[in-house]
Amino acid sequence: MPGETNIRLIIADDHALIRDGLRKILSLQEGLEVVAEAADGQIAYTLAGELTPDIILMDINMPNVNGIEATRRIKTDFPQIGIIALTIHDDEEYVFELVKSGVSAYILKDIESDSLVETIRAVFRGETVFHPRITQKLLGEFQRITKKNLETEQLSRREQDVLMLIARGKSNKEIGEELYISEKTVKNHITNIFRKIEVTDRTQAALYAVKNRLVKL
Repeated sequence: MPGETNIRLIIADDHALIRDGLRKILSLQEGLEVVAEAADGQIAYTLAGELTPDIILMDINMPNVNGIEATRRIKTDFPQIGIIALTIHDDEEYVFELVKSGVSAYILKDIESDSLVETIRAVFRGETVFHPRITQKLLGEFQRITKKNLETEQLSRREQDVLMLIARGKSNKEIGEELYISEKTVKNHITNIFRKIEVTDRTQAALYAVKNRLVKL
């Protein structure tokens, strides 16, 4: 039912036909509301500040300001907004740059509409979603970056439990409930985990967990 629980979306793509198609698909879904469209990254950034949507569907190749730079700016100034990269590209340079910029999901434009909707809902819940081909590329790069992490400082058993639940897309509240600890304690564990494995966000931590076989995809 429409209302305050709606997931508010901005579609950022320089092709009007794609924006129109996405709007029509999403408008049929209960609880999703497209509040604006953007033809380039600069417009997406401006609308993000004006409308504070929950999620932005972000193309990469757009004029004026591309999707990577727009994502970087939006996540810097409005970190609460989820960004879903929706693109035809799975090139490593795009993947790594967008992950570093702070995307919560990276999916390809050949995705089925039902999967797109579920990705939006998952990101709204605080989860991360990556196309399998993207995940493999990320794992290869992450293996090179984090090769020495476990050798320098071991995670405690409880920190490993928290990391495993992060990798499964659980929120701090859900982690606390599952482990019978407070959200404040969860946050403290996450701070220690990030420091020990030398990552800066939950996506990188989740990839670390997969790489070290703490959780299966």
